[in-house]
Amino acid sequence: MHVVPLPALADNYIWLLHDDAGQAIVVDPGEATPVEAALKERGLQLRAILLTHHHHDHIGGTEALLSKHPVPVYAPHDERIAVAALRVGGGDVVALDYPRARFDVIAVPGHTSTHIAYAGEGVLLCGDTLFSMGCGRLFEGTPIQMLASLDRLANLPGDLLVCCAHEYTAANGRFAQTIEPANAALAARQQEVAALRAHDRPSLPVTLDTERATNPFLRTDCDAVIAWGRHHGVDGDRVARFAALRANKDVFRG
Repeated sequence: MHVVPLPALADNYIWLLHDDAGQAIVVDPGEATPVEAALKERGLQLRAILLTHHHHDHIGGTEALLSKHPVPVYAPHDERIAVAALRVGGGDVVALDYPRARFDVIAVPGHTSTHIAYAGEGVLLCGDTLFSMGCGRLFEGTPIQMLASLDRLANLPGDLLVCCAHEYTAANGRFAQTIEPANAALAARQQEVAALRAHDRPSLPVTLDTERATNPFLRTDCDAVIAWGRHHGVDGDRVARFAALRANKDVFRG
């Protein structure tokens, strides 16, 4: 399966997956134009659409795509996604014949109450739950929900390619370095990201193993993050430590 990030809107990525036979899946199409252009350029046939949550920058192009490509849409159980869809939730499986693919559906509430992720075919399609060196804002969920969701993702195989939906990596890395300034893996990742972005190349996808080594939101039990929490008045409670991390990231302007 080939994995292609399609830049869209201000800083979104729509994910295009396709096989060697030209059969394609698109994930979180916030707009239709980049998808149509990529399908035409690569000679692909769209076969399915996967949606992770209801925000417009993830679903806004779905109806336009369906007007030209009458394909199944897989989406969470959320009435705010008005398009006709096959509803899936945590524990379900999306199995496709064209392209031949299988994805486990994972419930990851936090950013929104009904957010889901898809894991399979070597990729983790995580929407706005997990970002490279960061995580999504808690618009509808609680810290305990979001931390549990991130734990769920962190326990997946480390060779999965994390395909998140925004190019936030450089800013996330700057925040992460305020938490773990001595983390060599984090410093190396920041250098890699700077080089990629200097040439206008995506910083994604990235392996889950790399995220486990560099992402403070997946490292709440590491000594350096525990020490940071104590310095900020949080001691012993990993949920409170995570909440403090997220609150500090919300106001970070570095």
